[in-house]
Amino acid sequence: MEIKRVIICGLGAIGLTYANKLKDVCELKILADSKRIESYKNDCPKLNGKEIELNYITPDEAQSADLIIISTKNDGLKSAINYIKNFIVKDTIILSLLNGITSEKEISEVYGKDKVLHSYFIGHSAMREGNSVIQDGVGKIFFGSPYEENLEKVKILKNFFESKNIDYEIPQDIIYSLWLKFTMNVFANQLSAVLGLKFGDMQGSDFENLAKNIISEVVQIAKCEGVSNAERLEKDSLDSLKLMIPEGKTSMLQDIEGGRKTEVDIFAGEVIRLGEKYGIPTPYNKILYEMIKVLENRGY
Repeated sequence: MEIKRVIICGLGAIGLTYANKLKDVCELKILADSKRIESYKNDCPKLNGKEIELNYITPDEAQSADLIIISTKNDGLKSAINYIKNFIVKDTIILSLLNGITSEKEISEVYGKDKVLHSYFIGHSAMREGNSVIQDGVGKIFFGSPYEENLEKVKILKNFFESKNIDYEIPQDIIYSLWLKFTMNVFANQLSAVLGLKFGDMQGSDFENLAKNIISEVVQIAKCEGVSNAERLEKDSLDSLKLMIPEGKTSMLQDIEGGRKTEVDIFAGEVIRLGEKYGIPTPYNKILYEMIKVLENRGY
């Protein structure tokens, strides 16, 4: 199988970045409802100030897709799962670039785990306002599968990304890698939103001491979830934070500043839910959850 027809669902910072990379090298369509497509046509999406002309398709249309990339916010996942149903065929690969640790499971419950590869995006932070995104192009998709039957699809996607000059990495343990990204989101995104910190502000010892208390709750839960090498999450996540550009802002801080709903429910909310499941206290995440909800309701 060779990937030729690609659909992207979700045209935020990540979706637009990859739409721009793929629009001239494959048969790319942007999947959205008719109201949103009208919005894109009236206010053309812009990347680094340049208008990006794209081809759009509605959920009611039907055509086969070799690769579907879901890059919505988490509160748009249920709609995306419904939107893609007319485009899935036997060999379709679904890639979810959403934050959190649950989207692959939710998609698999509808379309089967044989369609879904585990994945996430890491790159320099993007700044988004409306349909305009500022992003320097530095970023990488990490993907893989814990299931042996999906390894051929991993190879197919690898070949596609290489042929289109898309930066990627296939971690040895994709589940650990997903939890590493989740750990960073739980402490860095949430603390930055509450304290108004850029990445550079979070690269000191005082912040690290606070972060460790939050990370500890995630590590205990990860061990209960059977994540291999969970004890490494603290060091690896704090080391990863040091690689971020100092002037960058987390997506959650941008959401607070832009008066948008945050992803606190899939960060602290998920830690709290799993903590209750396993009998693990999560006081730091409970406080963060309540504080971020206050900020959301103030409409920052």
